[in-house]
Parts: sequence; C-alpha cells; structure tokens
Amino acid sequence: MVTIQSKEGLQNELHAHRQGNQKIALVPTMGALHEGHLSLIQEAQQLADIVVCSIFVNPTQFNDPKDLEKYPRPIENDMKLLKDAGCNILFMPTVDEMYPSDDASWHIDLGRLDSLWEGEKRPGHFQGVTQIVYKLFRLVEPDIACFGQKDFQQVMVIQRLVELKELPVHIHICPTVRSKEGLALSSRNTRLSETGKQKALAIFRSLSYIKAHIHNNAIPEVKEEALHILTEDEGITVEYLAVCTARTLEEATQIEPGETYVALVVAWIEGVRLIDNMILT
Repeated sequence: MVTIQSKEGLQNELHAHRQGNQKIALVPTMGALHEGHLSLIQEAQQLADIVVCSIFVNPTQFNDPKDLEKYPRPIENDMKLLKDAGCNILFMPTVDEMYPSDDASWHIDLGRLDSLWEGEKRPGHFQGVTQIVYKLFRLVEPDIACFGQKDFQQVMVIQRLVELKELPVHIHICPTVRSKEGLALSSRNTRLSETGKQKALAIFRSLSYIKAHIHNNAIPEVKEEALHILTEDEGITVEYLAVCTARTLEEATQIEPGETYVALVVAWIEGVRLIDNMILT
C-alpha cells in the first residue's frame, strides 16, 4: 500500500494506472475504520483494479467544534487495517492541503435534501460533505465510488452532486454492516459503554418492525409501535423516526405499489448520536 499526503503526489501515482487503462475505485472515509469500512474496500476490489481510500476528517461538515475535536483518529490502526485489507493507495492529506487559503467558496443546490432530516438537524453539513467529495472526485477521477447505505441521505446527496456536476463516476451503495445482534457498525459506537451498545439494539428492532409491518398496516400505527420499541427502555432519546420515499426522502403518508421506501432513525444514547436506516422493499 502506498501512502500519499499531497494532491500532486496522488495525481502522479494515479497517472500510471490511468495510462494502463486500469479501473479506479475510491472509498472516502474519515478514518476510525471498522468492518463496515473494510467491507467497502472489499466491494471496491471486486469492481475495480485499483482501490484508493482517503482518510480525512473534514472540518466543513461539522456543525459542532466539540464534535470535530472528539472525532476518533486512530491512524496507526487504520493504516494497518487498510494494508491488511489489500488497499492499494491511502490518501491522507492535511486540512491545509485540501483547503488552501485561496480556496473558492462553495454552495450547491441540493434542493429539499439540504433541509430535510439530517439537513435540518445539521445546517450546512451536506454543503461540507459535497465540498470535500467533489474535491476528492476531481483529484482521483474514480470510475466508481463506494459509500455505505448507513448514511443513506448522504448517499442521495452525493448522487445529486454527481448529477449536477455531470461527473463520470458511478456511485455504488454498499449494504450496512451490522454486528450479529443487529447494531450498525459506526465509529461513534466506540464511545458507547457495553450497556449503551445493548440499549442501541432497540434501533435495529424498531427498523425491523417497520419493515415487517409497513405493507399491511397504516404508517402512523407502525411508527407508533416502532417508537414504543425505541423508548420502552430508559436511556434512549429519539431525535426523529420517519418512513420516506427513497428517491426524495420526503415523508410518506401511504405505501404505493412499485415505489421504494426507507425508514430513517436517529437516536441519542449516552450522549452519542446514532443514525440508522432500513430499505423497506
């Protein structure tokens, strides 16, 4: 595995691969890697000849400076995991490298995706996400980019970015990786106690309930029971729970044949904000 910190070094490294007509896949991350990230690397290896993984804790997508400060950065462990996984190139730039002093301002029209759910709760977050992803896409010029389903709204936002900028990159959505009990793997889980992790299993139970009952019962009734599953144990605060049309993330009032839906949930446990979702078709 080659580790590169400069944009120029990355482009020089990739030039030879492009000359050989090798297909390039990008897996953008903020580090603190776990099995979920490694599954993205594995899927990328099936789809391309060269896999580039970026590790960059992007400051423009954090609303709370304390959240940015607390974000885990176990870089030595991350590098070992990527090397063992067979990643070809690790791109690990500094903030100054990605955001030089003469950097142009950024804003992109994401429509309602910028104000719904995560967009409403974290103003400016998706502008920061699209800003760094666009920079990475322009640098790497990947044929394929792999993202996890766990951050479903983020993937829809990135798909919108690709369409607006007419980028020649295929967005590949990889299934959420879960523990055997159902907890979606996340960097934030490292901040939960064992008790907190057990409480968090209610998130998976509530999503599974929605999936099992949404096609035979009214949405309000299903949501009410799912909320009961989430809140019957003390220590869980629900920020939002919604059943949405997958394409737009607009909240659904009834299930229409042939349409794809997604259940979204965000809950707080032990001061940690956990996000999850489940495709309902």
